[in-house]
Parts: sequence; C-alpha cells; structure tokens
Amino acid sequence: MQFDTKIAVVIRTDLQAWQKLNVASFLTSGIAAAFPECIGDAYEDASGTNYHALIGQPILIYGADGPALSRALDRALARNVKPAVYTEDMFSTTHDAANREAVRAVARNDLNLVGIAMRAERKVIDKIVDGLKFHS
Repeated sequence: MQFDTKIAVVIRTDLQAWQKLNVASFLTSGIAAAFPECIGDAYEDASGTNYHALIGQPILIYGADGPALSRALDRALARNVKPAVYTEDMFSTTHDAANREAVRAVARNDLNLVGIAMRAERKVIDKIVDGLKFHS
C-alpha cells in the first residue's frame, strides 16, 4: 500500500542507544498529536484483549550528524513543513514544561538538535531528507 504522506524521523547518529530510542518515541508522539488522522484503529487479539491504536503508516527513521540535521530542519521550514524537535538540552529536564522552556530559550540557528520528525506529502519529505541514509 502506498500512502500519500510520509512520516520521517531524523536522529543524530552520535547519541547513546537509550537516547535514540527516547528521542524517536517523543518525536513520533508529536506527529500523532499533530495528525490524529494518522492513527489507525485499535488492536484486538484472538482472545478478545484490546490494545491501543498505533500510527497506521510506516515511519522512516534516518540518521544524520549535526549539520545534516540542521539542514533537514531548514529544508522542512522552507517547505512550510512544521516539524517536531528534540534538543540535547531536553535530556536534562524532568517534565514537559521544562522541555518547552529549554527550546524557547535558544534561537533556532543555535538549537543543539538531536532529532526532528515530520509528516508531509511523500515528495516533500523526499526533498527534505535527500542525501540522508536510514538509521542503522
């Protein structure tokens, strides 16, 4: 099945494994919050046990160094694609309001990005992530 839209997450490759997983989780929650229509139906197993719904389309995860991550952010914003962001400063906060304050305290060009996520038309996402490889 081909989707009209694409979800892409770009994560800085020099992070520790737990940080990468944390960043990916937070960023995909931002996509789910911004695009509730991307959520599929709830799950149920053969025993009748119910489970939460998930995002109903593939999420492509790319790796990048700091400059490539900033370039992807610039490309997204230039194409009017609003991304979810995660900065290195957010690793030292303990709650959501502190996360927002950590981002608010830094100008965009000075953000120490560790990840971004976005959802847009397939061709637009392809231009934003052009040159990046899937995260390994």
